[in-house]
Amino acid sequence: MYDYDLLVVGSANADLVIGVERRPAPGETVLGSDLVVHPGGKGANQAVAAGRLGARTALLARVGDDAHGRLLLDSQRAAGVDTAGVLVGGAPTGVALITVDPSGDNSIVVSPGANGRLTPEDVRSAGNLLAASRVVSAQLEIPLETVVEVVRNLAPGSRFVLNPSPPRALPAEVLAACDPLIVNEHEARVIVDTDLGDSPEDWASALLALGPRSVVITLGARGALVASADGAARVPSVKVETVDTTGAGDAFTAALAWRLGLDEPLAEAAAYAARVGAAAVTRAGAQESFPTAEEVASL
Repeated sequence: MYDYDLLVVGSANADLVIGVERRPAPGETVLGSDLVVHPGGKGANQAVAAGRLGARTALLARVGDDAHGRLLLDSQRAAGVDTAGVLVGGAPTGVALITVDPSGDNSIVVSPGANGRLTPEDVRSAGNLLAASRVVSAQLEIPLETVVEVVRNLAPGSRFVLNPSPPRALPAEVLAACDPLIVNEHEARVIVDTDLGDSPEDWASALLALGPRSVVITLGARGALVASADGAARVPSVKVETVDTTGAGDAFTAALAWRLGLDEPLAEAAAYAARVGAAAVTRAGAQESFPTAEEVASL
């Protein structure tokens, strides 16, 4: 019996968000909206998204001993996330600088801060959390060697989900543990580092050849593609009015990881995750936009 449906190992950032009419060209200055500070970071986002949906969730992360760190801890607790694994100190809390245009598209620059100090030793020290978790999810806003250590310390029978963002080449032992590897087209191209072909099905084949047990490719307004040794299937998108895409991919990943832990088939879990991601883009911000299970059911 697992104590947690999902353990998220990853980043926790303060999102500093400014709305702009258009993004500046090199050397150009544009005026934007008032600055708004939101709790964010891919790891913290995934944990809050899962907690809001009702999953028993824990977070292993590191924040600074500062106002941004306290903001992040408060947000986790409000969503029902167990923060026993959140370490405090070592560096300032990570910060993401985000611009959002009128269409809802965003551009993001991240200063890792304390996220860069989440070490393999921290993972080994959190062995009780790993042993108690049905599914473990990670991203790449923390050191890659820390993600490798997560894979090496997975409990027997637990499932590993990875969204390799920001993307980089991955060790074979990490790829082999992924079930699934969740990528968009850009991330797929970085990981494969060769010609992917013309279709998402081609991209999935190239990724599966590297060793993941399954792959999910997010396709924006075109939905998603899921693939494994059993074949590939398209998952349609949900049509909504987009306000802000910040955090939508994290909500998708968290929902997918949770539903896979409930033993749902990959395509079915991805369809649910698509509804969660769609609900998230209808409101501004990252964690503040994440839906409850009841809100997802109403779509």
